Amino acid sequence: MKLLRNVLVALAAFLLIAGSGWAQQKAPVFSTVEQIKEDFAAVPCKDEDRLDAVKTLFEKAGAGTSDISVEKYKNVENLVVRKPGSSEETIVIGAHYDKVSEGCGAIDNWSGIVIIAHVYQTIKDLPLKKTILFVAFGKEEKGLFGSRAMVEAIPKDRLEQYCAMINIDSFGLANPQVLDNASKTELTSLAANLAKQMNMRFSHASVERADADSSSFLKKKIPAVTFHGLSSEWASVIHSHNDKASKVNPMSVYLGYKLVLAMISQVDEASCQAYR
Repeated sequence: MKLLRNVLVALAAFLLIAGSGWAQQKAPVFSTVEQIKEDFAAVPCKDEDRLDAVKTLFEKAGAGTSDISVEKYKNVENLVVRKPGSSEETIVIGAHYDKVSEGCGAIDNWSGIVIIAHVYQTIKDLPLKKTILFVAFGKEEKGLFGSRAMVEAIPKDRLEQYCAMINIDSFGLANPQVLDNASKTELTSLAANLAKQMNMRFSHASVERADADSSSFLKKKIPAVTFHGLSSEWASVIHSHNDKASKVNPMSVYLGYKLVLAMISQVDEASCQAYR
């Protein structure tokens, strides 16, 4: 019952924030903590199985065949799910799907994939101003190959239409935090304000020597932010045999899902130049 109350309170707070836009539309279908937990029951532990598993998860979330594409570059594949808006202004919601050889990659980064799939499920039928691209990046662990390939393929005359990139990487151990060294200050401030309105604990926690797919976008002057949900024990879990489903706290993943929804609701309403 306590868990259910937490969910209801969180959704009420979210609707308050999005009240001028989404709350006036047909009521969106919000995911629950239990539904998010279910998607960790069978984490694909082999890297070669991950791309197909991402596709299956988005199909479960309601994406049709025509909504899903696999963008192939020289040495990497990204899965993209497109949610059209009323304009070509674009928001990218990303998470890498690949993993290292050790462990099952439940936290790093099946958690990010689960978050973006549930966000898609919630907003897929809502009328939005901006087009949303949900991107599962390949080969992040090899050097951000997927995000770099995507950014390099954007025509120069389209770069200004990319309003923001929100990256999710490694939830399951703690409340949402921003990776400062891979995030733009304006989006970090927005996230902190939204978390405060939702009574959500939120903090800044850079991870030493870590980089993220948001960096690829920042290098092209596209506003970007990376969120994670790691605790002080991250070093004993990430990139090790301990990165498995049993280590995931689904409430951490749920809070990441809620924060990303709130971010989208605000960025969608704002000018495309608002966070530059």
